[in-house]
Amino acid sequence: MRAVWRVADVRAAEAGLMGTLPEGTLMQRAAAGLARRAALLLAERGGVYGGRVLLLVGSGDNGGDALYAGERLARRGVQVSALLLTPGRAHAAGLAALRAAGGRVVPDPAGPVDLVLDGIVGIGGTGGLRANADDVVQRLGELRGRDGERATVLAVDVPSGVAVDTGHVPLSASGRPTAVRADVTVAFGALKPALVVGPAAAMAGHVELVDIGLRPWLRGTPALRVTEWSDLVDWWPQLGPASEKYTRGVVGVATGSATYPGAAVLSVGGALAGPTGLVRYAGSARAEVLHQHPSVIASGRVADAGRVQAWVCGSGLGTGADAAAELRAVLAAPVPVVLDADALTLLVDGSLADRLRGRDAPIVVTPHDREFTRLCGEEPGADRVGAALRLAAWMNAVVLLKGDRTVIGTPDGRAYVNPTGTPALATGGTGDVLAGLLGSLLAAGVPADRAAASAAYLHGLAGREAARGGPVTAPDVATALRPVLAPLG
Repeated sequence: MRAVWRVADVRAAEAGLMGTLPEGTLMQRAAAGLARRAALLLAERGGVYGGRVLLLVGSGDNGGDALYAGERLARRGVQVSALLLTPGRAHAAGLAALRAAGGRVVPDPAGPVDLVLDGIVGIGGTGGLRANADDVVQRLGELRGRDGERATVLAVDVPSGVAVDTGHVPLSASGRPTAVRADVTVAFGALKPALVVGPAAAMAGHVELVDIGLRPWLRGTPALRVTEWSDLVDWWPQLGPASEKYTRGVVGVATGSATYPGAAVLSVGGALAGPTGLVRYAGSARAEVLHQHPSVIASGRVADAGRVQAWVCGSGLGTGADAAAELRAVLAAPVPVVLDADALTLLVDGSLADRLRGRDAPIVVTPHDREFTRLCGEEPGADRVGAALRLAAWMNAVVLLKGDRTVIGTPDGRAYVNPTGTPALATGGTGDVLAGLLGSLLAAGVPADRAAASAAYLHGLAGREAARGGPVTAPDVATALRPVLAPLG
């Protein structure tokens, strides 16, 4: 997993490292990494020599990084211009170095420009861009390079204007983001939350992490971690010569109804794609489930389903008395449970919610934003990681807060973010597939936090795979899970 660090932790690490280095060394390391990536982008746009670069320079260290990177590029034959957003407060030594290398200061953004370096504000910025900077940023889309295409935007450490610790992006009165939208971001020393979570993650574009020697100085607990494929390889249950359907785990699925039989079919499909050896279905959609999935053992009630190692409950279940009784039966079982969709609506009833906090077995809840609001009485807000962690602590459950960058929070304060999300999954029924896969992982013995992180990651990959064929439906995602999971065995 890749660790993601808060601003305070990064600042402390920088201070510790700078105390061991000659003055200016850290900025030069950052500038070298920035200039290298800028040169690669210029090479894609017609070559480094003769390329045209515009630096947007603020008053902080990010402005200094941009100026020193501009100096390096100018010495390679790049035509470098600097637009100073706070002319009297630009990094003096960096500005002098740029001018000595042939760079110049300009009053306004003007083309042709192949590449824009965003060095307006860094990790210390708050509250979005100020009016003068925002005006400049809104004009970047008008800039064209030598090839006639829009100028590429490269952000220094983080896109200027985003809320670094939460990934929130402030909006103008008209609803427009007051932040830079980058094509590429070069992050120095450590990933920051805004690069991986919330609306800011989409503003960062492709993120490249440059090593400046910071890692040994990063102390304490990361803000969150980003799941990677290698994690799934380590966590995935492996088959052996003695494996059989029961030792692989049995997952129970209490979903769907006469009104919503498709939810049962989809959640069972997600469960069958996972690592367990057997699926038991309990509910009134058993005829439809057996028609689509004849390997499933089906019954009409949770009480009649037989022994399982985990339950999935909620998708399409309904919210009436019969549905509440089935949810109570699931919660009474001493095994891990996944609660999704209608089960979350039923939890708004305080008597059912109280049953969660008294359980010893793990619980995973999978709300989207509207379900989160019903559970908590308020929206997730700007800090999605904080929101997921608060709900996890209150419910004594692992919370999988669905979204473009799905966040997983645990009751003990750990958080993960999924990098594989795709808008293609914003269609009915895909969450049912996710719940089934998650239940299968739990039944196979994967710990709840790892199961949630794995399921979100694989679900995202399946969404991307399904989208290659055009518009995505939930059955497409269930089908795509199989080739996605195949390399895991």
